[in-house]
Amino acid sequence: MGSHLFRYVFRQLALGLVAVTAGLALLVWLTQALRFIELVLNRGLSLLVFLELTVFMLPNFVAIILPVATFIVILAVYTRLEGDRETVVMRAAGVSQVALAGPGLTLAAAAALIGWTMNLWVVPESYRMFREYQFEIRNRMAAVLIQEGVFNTLGEGLTVYVRKRDADGTFHGILVHDERDRGAPATILAERGRLLIAGELPQVRLENGTRQELDPRTGRLRLLTFAENTLTLAAPAEREEVRYRDARERGVLELLDPPASENVSKRDRGRFAVEAHQRLAGPLLTLSLASVALAIMLGGGFSRHGRTGRVLAAVGIGATLVASGLALGNAAASRLGLIPLIWVHAVLPGAVALALLIRPPPHRLPFAGGMAAEG
Repeated sequence: MGSHLFRYVFRQLALGLVAVTAGLALLVWLTQALRFIELVLNRGLSLLVFLELTVFMLPNFVAIILPVATFIVILAVYTRLEGDRETVVMRAAGVSQVALAGPGLTLAAAAALIGWTMNLWVVPESYRMFREYQFEIRNRMAAVLIQEGVFNTLGEGLTVYVRKRDADGTFHGILVHDERDRGAPATILAERGRLLIAGELPQVRLENGTRQELDPRTGRLRLLTFAENTLTLAAPAEREEVRYRDARERGVLELLDPPASENVSKRDRGRFAVEAHQRLAGPLLTLSLASVALAIMLGGGFSRHGRTGRVLAAVGIGATLVASGLALGNAAASRLGLIPLIWVHAVLPGAVALALLIRPPPHRLPFAGGMAAEG
């Protein structure tokens, strides 16, 4: 294929891939972001924090969507080229089967390289940041999430009720039940309060209130009236808590050889191993899906009635490959002996499709004659 024809087809493929990937990633992001919209609407979390939290999920979505998006774009563009008889003209001009498939294979190779970059570095790093931010919100910013008119549980042993909350963060009608000191649980009532952040500790400054505490030795109720008091809304145990990292936020080397200090269970070691092999083999599936689409769409001669059947066949095979890949990953997590099949599944369909593409198409002269007759 000449350089002009190659650029013409590749430009359509590249633009289509960007559009489809962006559209699908945005759609998935919107569906997943709905899980966190309550933090903005009902719990006072800022829109900026919400966007930062959810944007960290995007690279993971892109890495999952990219193989399917590449398959869809190649199928759509080559279907349009055949529908407009452009592939007919290219074949008549002497363009070979492999040359026709060249732009699609180049796009798939580029998508595979992007996929490896995402899987090996971008996805684990972004997902780690997402989990740490989520952990921070739940454990360091618990006070920010206080809802009015609801008994809010902020960690173990601390319950807070607020009758009203102003937009500037001022609380009215506060009730706090604090059982973090097991020896002397206390109940605190205050007219007003304002949220403070001291270092990593969320605190609330209470005004005009009382503290009721039961003396564990005498069993008598002690009552303390105060004009101003500061209460910490995070337990020391929460600040020292170590978060267990998920498989998706670990690098491939760490997945294959987890640190001994973490005491990873046998089940998790299996999940980690499968995750590592799926990350390494996943981009190869992009090449396989692209090769299958090209082999089906470019295979055989031109037919005015055969395009729909070929498209349906390609969609069916592609959907089967994606679904079987997911099922194989789940099965391999419990039976590690199936891990080699992850690589077979990623490589074999593409190898077969490439062999069909390289094989010279039959009946070239009748095809050319048929084209001339149509003209």
